[in-house]
Amino acid sequence: MSHFDRSLRSQFFLTGPRPCPYLKGKRERKLFTNLSGPQAAALHDELAAHGFRRSQNIAYRPACSGCDACVSTRVRVRDFAPSRSQKRILKRNADLIRRADDAWATQEQYRLFARYLDSRHPDGGMTDMDMFDFAAMVEDTPVRTKLVEYRKVDADEPDGRLVAVCITDLVADGLSLVYSFFDPDEDRRSLGQFIILDHIAIAEETGLPFVYLGYWVVGSPKMDYKIKFQPAEALTDRGWRPCPDPNAKED
Repeated sequence: MSHFDRSLRSQFFLTGPRPCPYLKGKRERKLFTNLSGPQAAALHDELAAHGFRRSQNIAYRPACSGCDACVSTRVRVRDFAPSRSQKRILKRNADLIRRADDAWATQEQYRLFARYLDSRHPDGGMTDMDMFDFAAMVEDTPVRTKLVEYRKVDADEPDGRLVAVCITDLVADGLSLVYSFFDPDEDRRSLGQFIILDHIAIAEETGLPFVYLGYWVVGSPKMDYKIKFQPAEALTDRGWRPCPDPNAKED
């Protein structure tokens, strides 16, 4: 960690090996540090630029022996141009309204979160989370965090029916999508991709150059969506470099 700002030094730890949730037969380990105190936001900004993610008050990144399949990715906002399929997703969700607020959990959000997990990740490690666990996931943040809601407003529900939520961190050079969930009965909307597209729009509106998407896992088809937002960049040992562009085949 000698390349980090000396004024932001922190103590780092390594988790023990456990089964990889993305690649069968692989074991994962993570390098992590605690985010706390008055330097938490500045440390988080720097670590995000070096491929770290946040979970509550922990910043982490993969440190797997003999495997480098997890690649930190981000979208270069200024040059982003939606593909034809992404334009269709934006059109299908034009009826949704966005509301960004402080990171404060509600029962309504938790009910949507539980439905999402039951439908999309029934065997995942988060399925036994109760409301208190969910509130900790949302509210236990030592950095600048917003909760971005998407609602469908109609005559029956003038206040809007909650269809998607994203926990979003504000970092020095962009937006970092921490975790998102959505209505599993709204498959036609492609809400997961819409959330990313809308965050790219937010970043453009506010003059932020990047949207951080977390890890593209090479060899895991379910994670390939992260490089469909082009131009995407991947963090390598030579710094941030362009990702392959699967949209070139489409357009």
